[in-house]
Amino acid sequence: MSTTETLASSTHSANDTQLLGRVYDMLTADEALDPVPRYYLVGSMKDHPVELPEEVYQVLRRVVDAMQKGLSVTISPTSQTLTTQQAADLLGVSRPTLIKALDGGRLPYTRSGSHRRIALTDVLDYREKRRLEQYAAIDALSVDIDETTDIDQTLADLKEARKAVAAKRRGR
Repeated sequence: MSTTETLASSTHSANDTQLLGRVYDMLTADEALDPVPRYYLVGSMKDHPVELPEEVYQVLRRVVDAMQKGLSVTISPTSQTLTTQQAADLLGVSRPTLIKALDGGRLPYTRSGSHRRIALTDVLDYREKRRLEQYAAIDALSVDIDETTDIDQTLADLKEARKAVAAKRRGR
């Protein structure tokens, strides 16, 4: 197998749902008994098991969980540094929007010649920060209303909250 073949993305779906169900049951039952289960890969020589690293176990667990739900799974190797397009795709934004975040100093990056490279961990941290900011904005725009609440005052409060959130967003 060539290097290109080993690094290519591949999509898989389950054909043997009964066997997949047994794997899923084994993984979930052991997790219920031991919060830090240890798993081993056993090859043709049964006396030489290899313990799976936690990261490999977590990938396996997610793959089995998705396949158990009838979903296809795509495995795509990603380097520790991303191009601006890869980072934008991961964040679910356009590349120009990502460039604005980079130029605004909201996301650290390095340059490789004329190309920008962003650490995967920084992109994931930024995604979580954005998610928390979105939850805070939703919370800021919510108001408790009951039947005794003055609707005109509530509308005025919401308008002020929207203005405050917009001003905060422009101030970034």
